Amino acid sequence: MAYLVPAEFVTKMVDAGESKIFMSTRDTLIRSYMAGAILALAAVFAVTVAVQTGSFLVGAMLFPVGFIMLYLMGFDLLTGVFVLTPLALLDRRPGVTIQGILRNWALVFSGNFLGALTVAAMMAFVLTMGFHLEPDAVGQKLAGVGEARTLGYAEHGVAGWMTIFLRGMLCNWMVSMGVVGAMISTHVSGKVLAMWMPIMLFFFMGFEHSVVNMFLFPFAMMMGGDFSVMDYLIWNEIPTALGNLVGGLAFTGLTLYSTHYKTAPKRQLAPKPTESTAAALAKA
Repeated sequence: MAYLVPAEFVTKMVDAGESKIFMSTRDTLIRSYMAGAILALAAVFAVTVAVQTGSFLVGAMLFPVGFIMLYLMGFDLLTGVFVLTPLALLDRRPGVTIQGILRNWALVFSGNFLGALTVAAMMAFVLTMGFHLEPDAVGQKLAGVGEARTLGYAEHGVAGWMTIFLRGMLCNWMVSMGVVGAMISTHVSGKVLAMWMPIMLFFFMGFEHSVVNMFLFPFAMMMGGDFSVMDYLIWNEIPTALGNLVGGLAFTGLTLYSTHYKTAPKRQLAPKPTESTAAALAKA
């Protein structure tokens, strides 16, 4: 499957981060819009499978198809640029600035949100026959998840907020491994396998993904979820996005960069004693 060694694919990570920072506004928005839309569809698909089969594991096993599709098409998720773009700054690539990174994050966030919101509105219309019918089992399930992952956290105050933050960290630790997985092989089969495993893990464990949540919570509100926009922002999206940033960068981006790209100097071994030195030591 044409596996690339870490030193090779980490170089690709830095190059990718640099290219995303200098990408045009139009291309950044289009690619991030499509990424948000495809991931939203994958979330609906996975929940539908879980509801119909009664097995959340089956849904988690199939959710990665959306992630794989969007990365094979070269689209961008906020969780991915959180990891890649800072590496170009660390590597002191010419023209890369903090302002450029923040601009990229803002554009990708906007595109992801618009794409996810588009699918949320479309699926809400489809599942309710144009809002003339009550939500079906899938709609009711997602509405309940929206309430549980906002008001459920709010009940616990600071502990609830920190729980979302940590679940966001754990999420992008795995999701960023999927982003890297797209770079470790030059064959589609190798990319798919490397992306599939960590994405399935994050979804089954119920970790918090900022882009999935851009679909989940607006859709849940359309389905009658009893929570507000501020509940969504304060008790999910903001701590989730911050956790995604910290977890992906700390656990994946910086660890790979520091040990495979900017490696520490090799240890100097002590020279072996010569025969005369060994004899002198023995006499002493």
